[in-house]
Amino acid sequence: MPGITSRRLLARLRDVMAGSGSAQHRLDKIVTLIGAEMGADVCSCYVMRAGDILELFATVGLNQSAVHKTRLRVGEGLVGDIAAHARPVALANAPSHPNFAYRPETGEEAFLSLMGVPILRGGRVRGVLVIQHKDKRVYFEEEVETLQTIAMVVAELTAGGELVSQQEISAVADAALLPTRLEGVGLNRGLAMGLAVLHRPQLTIRQMVAEDPDVEIERFRKALEGMHTALDDLLRASSVEGGEHHDILETYRMFAEDRGWLSRIREAIRNGLTAEAAVQRVQNDTRARMSQMHDPYFRERLLDLDDLTNRLLQHLAGKESLASANLPDDVVLVARSMGPAELLDYDRRRLRALVLEEGSASSHVAIVARALDIPVVGQCTDVLTRIEPLDQLIVDGDNAQVLVRPAEDIQDAFHNSMTVRAQRKRLYAETIHQPAVSLDGVEVSVNLNCGLLIDLQHLDDTGAAGVGLYRTEIPFMIRSEYPGVDAQTELYGRVLELIGARPIVFRTLDVGGDKSLPYFADQEQENPALGWRAIRIGLDRPAMLRQQLRALLRASGGREMRVMFPMISECAEFEDARAVLDLEMERLVRRGGVPPARVLVGAMLEVPSLVWHLPALLPRLDFLSVGSNDLMQYMFAADRGNPRINTRYDPLSPPMLTMFRHLVGLCEEAGVPISICGEMAGRPLDAMALLGVGFRSLSMSPPAVGPVKTMLRSLNVSQLREYIETLYPVRDHSLREKLRSFAIDHGVMI
Repeated sequence: MPGITSRRLLARLRDVMAGSGSAQHRLDKIVTLIGAEMGADVCSCYVMRAGDILELFATVGLNQSAVHKTRLRVGEGLVGDIAAHARPVALANAPSHPNFAYRPETGEEAFLSLMGVPILRGGRVRGVLVIQHKDKRVYFEEEVETLQTIAMVVAELTAGGELVSQQEISAVADAALLPTRLEGVGLNRGLAMGLAVLHRPQLTIRQMVAEDPDVEIERFRKALEGMHTALDDLLRASSVEGGEHHDILETYRMFAEDRGWLSRIREAIRNGLTAEAAVQRVQNDTRARMSQMHDPYFRERLLDLDDLTNRLLQHLAGKESLASANLPDDVVLVARSMGPAELLDYDRRRLRALVLEEGSASSHVAIVARALDIPVVGQCTDVLTRIEPLDQLIVDGDNAQVLVRPAEDIQDAFHNSMTVRAQRKRLYAETIHQPAVSLDGVEVSVNLNCGLLIDLQHLDDTGAAGVGLYRTEIPFMIRSEYPGVDAQTELYGRVLELIGARPIVFRTLDVGGDKSLPYFADQEQENPALGWRAIRIGLDRPAMLRQQLRALLRASGGREMRVMFPMISECAEFEDARAVLDLEMERLVRRGGVPPARVLVGAMLEVPSLVWHLPALLPRLDFLSVGSNDLMQYMFAADRGNPRINTRYDPLSPPMLTMFRHLVGLCEEAGVPISICGEMAGRPLDAMALLGVGFRSLSMSPPAVGPVKTMLRSLNVSQLREYIETLYPVRDHSLREKLRSFAIDHGVMI
């Protein structure tokens, strides 16, 4: 029901929202109105209660006696499934779906088809809106869009504190003003102390429904123009200052011109929303979809869009940035999430640290924070409700914790730690360009993991030997359409230009599962980590793989090319992928192109089954790269995206280290170089253990190079290897403390 019908319905909803009567009375009128306008036999509204419970609050078509009695847990039934995944469901035969949960008190056995959408506000699910029909009915995409637009209007009612108390909506009582310690994830190392400044950029949207869409389109155009001008000013300022700020903002500015994002906002305005409501509606949908992704990098791209949304809303409201307010001399920013430009809005001379409810090390805001050399702790639950404005905070990025309102003795200990840390930073700076050689003369290749051009701009400053993993899927994720061969060739050519004579390993597309492309058909999977992804997609869609390999070969003309295929599970998969590469090489030569001077082909070992196929595969490989992140979760059947178990098993455990030793032994026997590019390679103690089992090539994020090199140059690898040989048979859960004790006893700087 697009166009004029949608606008008419929204106009009538606006009148109901503005009318008199209780919130419950207005909600009852809303479901009746929606049901009538959309020709549905049933329209129901479920509201989220404390404890992740969805309660039926209003209905037309179901038994009225079920209102406030029917309850479903999040994840239970189709309604619970919509809430759990924050995405619409449209079914012609709902009772046949395996997630269907029958509630006899509702009388819904008479209805076959069902369409439901999440009620979203601030990216969080506040309820579910459902329509049903007696007959089997196929719902069109336009109808789903209409119901999603309506749900945004209903969200204002469900979040207003009348249907459910604000205390229950918040779900967390205000924190008592006592010293406390909050745990999180360290996104940038360091120690800092300062006063809390709470970053809450979202503006309240007063009017949801537009009176004149043409007027709203023009308001949107002017606000967008103003935002672009402001971003250009920020770009010019960062260009004068130099450094990574400018590179980050160049990429960020590309998001601000994304045609898909802007067209969705314009379409929402044409369907009857105000410019502000349309901007927020599109962001709610995007946040709900992308928050399901487990891969930190792709989830963090969402923060850039959050930042742009807030900026655009401020321009629409004619308000200045919240960062222009008076600030204390020592600022610790506390936020749910941030984009890179939002951080740069604050006076950098006063910034001491950043604390986030969300975030990962691959986010642009974390990259900018590293450029500013401020510690960051992310994934710190409920910080905006547990920290008061101007609270004294100590942020410990090394140990991923935040001390709130610390006592005086804690503050004294902090100052002592800062002195020690300053000495260590000076040592890292002195070490970073020193040779990566141990005390007993063992040479190690220390490389970078990266995926954007900005990661390569300052390669000389990192002290790395090259790039051990270039994630080619990242440029695909930030585009609104699939890049053709010419676009890919240009990109890879630029990468090779920046890398110079250093080696670089390109990993072919590792998408699918939780890393969806915006222009890729949605492939819903029950278990994405074990599903259709990486080389499985490449072999099933050979045109995609051929185009990427064609672009890599073209860009690498006359120089060495290193490429590896991800998630190889058996020798046959590698053979099939290698055959595609050979076809493209033949095609290039046949057409008179310039081939690479040398092509090295490798595989990523992430799936344990490949370990038993290595004797057959190694003779076909030029190198092997271990992806410790996925290998770890497959080894222990532990989802690394599940916070309940993602730290249950330690990579420094006897089974994992025994596996690593076995891999190193097989590769040494076959004469095939082996490297490791997972997160553990960038942690000094973990990297020490990897050297002890025989790895001589490590790939990590840029900030890890200094600490890992410092560890290596203070280590006698032969002594460590002898010690680790005694540990393989032990029955301990983890060898971490034993290895830490070895480092302390032998003066290894970890």
